Amino acid sequence: MEYLKRTADSFLTDLLDAFGAVLIEGPKWCGKTTTAEQQAKSVLKLQDPDMRDEYLATAESKPSYLLHGATPRLIDEWQDAPMLWDAVRTTVDNRIEPGQFILTGSNKVDKKKTHHSGTGRIARMKMLPMSLWESLESTGQISIHELFDNPDYEFGGEMSRLTVEDLIFAACRGGWPAALKARTYRQGKTYDC
Repeated sequence: MEYLKRTADSFLTDLLDAFGAVLIEGPKWCGKTTTAEQQAKSVLKLQDPDMRDEYLATAESKPSYLLHGATPRLIDEWQDAPMLWDAVRTTVDNRIEPGQFILTGSNKVDKKKTHHSGTGRIARMKMLPMSLWESLESTGQISIHELFDNPDYEFGGEMSRLTVEDLIFAACRGGWPAALKARTYRQGKTYDC
């Protein structure tokens, strides 16, 4: 399945232009890693079963070794080796350049395992599952952003190309990128949300 552009793409670009590192946070399976891979020049996946033990041993003894690679370097599931947080912060300070690292992970980290907040070095970006516009199921004719931010925003007469059955299917399936592969259903089938 080809990559479907996310609203987070341009936000990630902007943050990489302004900060040394970006932490992408969000629920499991919402597309954090795939979105980060679109802009990363090198990738370290800490949960790779063939390399996990070696990566974790290296992180314990010399975490900076895991930061070598073309930038921005994606460190996926960084929370498995929380000492990488401080290594990233130190490397960002030393290199004094934006766009060095992208960190992704779904699980919370015990803050006692990191020594620095990352303020000024590591920007935080929240990701959610895909909207109907991102999954190409909405035309985007009406802008939610404009509805909230522009009191003069006018619209009227726009119609969704989705049927009620399509909307029910999309609501039950959710916006999880991998779930978009299940795009068909039988007419008249009952959906239990």
